[in-house]
Amino acid sequence: EVQLVESGGGLVQAGGSLRLSCAASGFTFDDYCIGWFRQAPGKEREGVSCISSSDGRKYYADSVKDRFTISSDNAENTVYLQMNSLKPEDTAVYYCAADPMGFRLVDYGLADYWGQGTQVTVSS
Repeated sequence: EVQLVESGGGLVQAGGSLRLSCAASGFTFDDYCIGWFRQAPGKEREGVSCISSSDGRKYYADSVKDRFTISSDNAENTVYLQMNSLKPEDTAVYYCAADPMGFRLVDYGLADYWGQGTQVTVSS
């Protein structure tokens, strides 16, 4: 059974930081780019970032580049998203996701698998 379990969301003031974690299981980690898309109320799904488990390549949406950093612990099948300099427009439900193609996840918010989501709220 595929499982992507997120943790680390919460409420933070603008300019603050949060770290999301995603524990993955039930599929071959190395075959996927694992990361996040997000969705705010009334808005379309937006890809955020992912990291390719096979070669470590990282993908970032322009809206988060230079503020968010993705990393992974392949031994633990866990991916992390360090979010710094958070803005109110980053407020959304963040879903851990996995897709064989990094550009599909980040450019289009598409994924073969995703988790239940964790709420991130940034107050102004």
